[in-house]
This record gives sequence, C-alpha cells and structure tokens, in this order.
Amino acid sequence: MAAEKWVYMVTAQTPTNIAVIKYWGKRDEVRILPVNDSISVTLDPDHLCTVTTVAVSPSFDRDRMWLNGKEISLSGSRYQNCLREIRSRGGDVEDKEKGVKIEKKDWERLNLHIASHNNFPTAAGLASSAAGFACLVFSLAKLMNVEEDPSQLSAIARQGSGSACRSLFGGFVKWKMGSKDDGSDSVAVQLADEKHWDDLVIIIAVVSSRQKETSSTSGMRESVETSLLLQHRAKKVVPKRIVQMEEAIKNRDFASFTQLSCTDSNQFHAVCLDTSPPIFYMNDTSHRIISLVEKWNRSEGTPQVAYTFDAGPNAVLIARNRKVAVQLLQGLLYYFPPKSDTDMKSYVVGDNSILKEAGLDGENSVENLQPPPEIRDNIGTQDQKGEVSYFICTRPGRGPVVLPDQTQALLDPETGLPK
Repeated sequence: MAAEKWVYMVTAQTPTNIAVIKYWGKRDEVRILPVNDSISVTLDPDHLCTVTTVAVSPSFDRDRMWLNGKEISLSGSRYQNCLREIRSRGGDVEDKEKGVKIEKKDWERLNLHIASHNNFPTAAGLASSAAGFACLVFSLAKLMNVEEDPSQLSAIARQGSGSACRSLFGGFVKWKMGSKDDGSDSVAVQLADEKHWDDLVIIIAVVSSRQKETSSTSGMRESVETSLLLQHRAKKVVPKRIVQMEEAIKNRDFASFTQLSCTDSNQFHAVCLDTSPPIFYMNDTSHRIISLVEKWNRSEGTPQVAYTFDAGPNAVLIARNRKVAVQLLQGLLYYFPPKSDTDMKSYVVGDNSILKEAGLDGENSVENLQPPPEIRDNIGTQDQKGEVSYFICTRPGRGPVVLPDQTQALLDPETGLPK
C-alpha cells in the first residue's frame, strides 16, 4: 500500500422502496430474518433516494459517518455487521493516477469515512433506513471492488435494515424469507424491472414527516411476541398472497394488484392494532384518504388506485395510469388543499409536471377545483388545510448506480471530510 496521504472515494445513489406485500416481524432479531416473504416496488431515485459517499485513506484514524450533515455513531450492531461483512469481501484496488494500491488484507485495518443524505424525511415511514443501508452496502462494495451480485449484497444490506435488501434492485422486488439459520438464503430477487409496468404513477401523501412514536424495530418485536393475527398472517395468508402478487405483476393485472395491495396494507395495520399494547401508525387523515380511494374505486366499478401504508401515516397511492393520476391529484388537492401561503411547486414535488396536466399551475387553481363527482357522500370538506404536509409524484424506478460526477460527492476529495 502506498504511503501517500491519498483519499479514494466512491459516490452512489440508491432508491427507496415501498412494500405491497408487507414485511412485519422477524424470526431472528440479530440476522434480521423475516417471518414471511415480501414484495415491493422500487421508487424513482430522481424523486426519493439516498446519496452516499464512502472514502478510504491511510490518514483516517477511525471509521466515521455523517447523516444529513450531522455526525452519527457507527457503534450500533447493524452498522458494525454491515461493515464487517463487506470488509471481509473486499478485493484488490489500484488507481495509479492517485497512487492508490490497496490489497485485500488491507481493508481490515483501513478506516472509512461515510457521508449520507436522504432527499426525504428520515424515520417518518418512507423507508429511509432501507435506502440508507442499501446505499451504504452498494457504495462500499464499489469502493472495495467486491465482486458479489446484487442478491448476495442484499444479504448484507438486510443486516442493516430488513427492507434495505429490496432497494438493491429496481422495478418489482421479492425478499425471500429463506429457511437457513445463518440467513444465507434470505435474499432479494428482481421480479420485473421498472420498464415492465411503466403505466403506473405513484403519489405519496406525506401526512406527517415527524419521527414516528413506535419505531419499526420495536413495533415488530412487540407484534411477534403478542399478536396471534401476525402468526396466522405469516403462516396462512402471506404465502398465498405472494404467489398471487407475483402473477398480478407478471400479467400487469391492476385489479388483482390493487386488491392484494390494499388488503395486505390493511391487514398489516390490523396486526399493529392486535399487538399489546396496540400500535397506531395511521391517523384520521390516513383513514380519510383510504375512504376517498375506496369510494372512487367502487364508483368506477374497476380499481383505479391502489393504496398502501408502511409503518407511518403516509399514504402511497398507485394509479393505474397517468390520466387516473391526474384525476387522483385533483381529488386529493380538493380535500387536502395547501395552506394559503404555500407555493404549489413545494406542495407537489417530484415529477411536478403533473400539475400542468391537472390544470393546477396557475393562480387560484386549487380554489377552482370541483368536488370529485364520483364521490357522492361526504368524506370531509375543503377545510383540511395542513393535514397533508406535501405530495410526492413519482413512478417505479431503477436500482442503485454509481455517480461519477465528483461535484455530487458529499466528502471533500482532499480531506475526506464533509463538504
């Protein structure tokens, strides 16, 4: 290894994902092995992602990490497990231009600097830990010249956050629970890429971006210990749903996809209520959004929108196509308008070109919206200002990528410290 005080860096971008067949409950807390399979949709990283820069240098005196600009401890077992696993797989790295030569054995004693940034709220039920740990493992694998495929890497990311394993692929992803005690067969596999069903448009209603009262980790543990419904769900219900959901995705069968997504989301939250003490992730606004979607789907006679909620109050709404998404956004903005001093482009973020299609890019456009005609009875009036923080419009997206542009790095290439 050369003696110069070089800094060698890699920056990567990794998407988040939303489960449509939920993961809730572990059979092994340490290795993070689930009690059932799960299936997710990867969201477009242009709109929801984690960017992570990892750096190595002989001048670093210890491993350090910064999350969203603030230094955090790496002493937790989840970080340590991921770092240990990835270091043990490191390969030889050479960059003659920078005078970098690292041998496989050096990774055990070289220290790392890690900087990570989410472009969405952390710990608010938008799977920030999934994108974060997936990005950590993916970027370190690139830095260390690890030659394992995404499924093998997913088994490492899983040890940081269970759902992180699904963020190592784009499109539609299945996390196989596996049966081995060591977790070697508990890995993610891609069911279909993001182009397979590109009609879908996803609108997320961020009902609250605050940190949730009950973390997913403690909530799962309590559900496993106290909920009989969880045991029934894992053994009897989910195995059949997984097969049905795989078929629905393969055939682009939106009616089946909707029925399975909504039912599974509702059962997951029923498990939370069946836990002792009960866990409440959804709130009144979440319930109003469900009511709006259910009434619209029934009035149309065929499902137009699927909904799913993770461990938080935020609604993830999947529209069957762009035209439906425009109508959905109009209905959502009628019932949940922005506060009067809010700029529309900060209230609908992500792919906000949809605002123009919805006729909502001009002055007073929200005030001119009519109530959705198909929803006859009242689900609430136009006085729900402030109940939704903002909306994100997105779509199924690709998996992780390296960002070669040095200007996107979060660490200084000379010092290896945050910019």
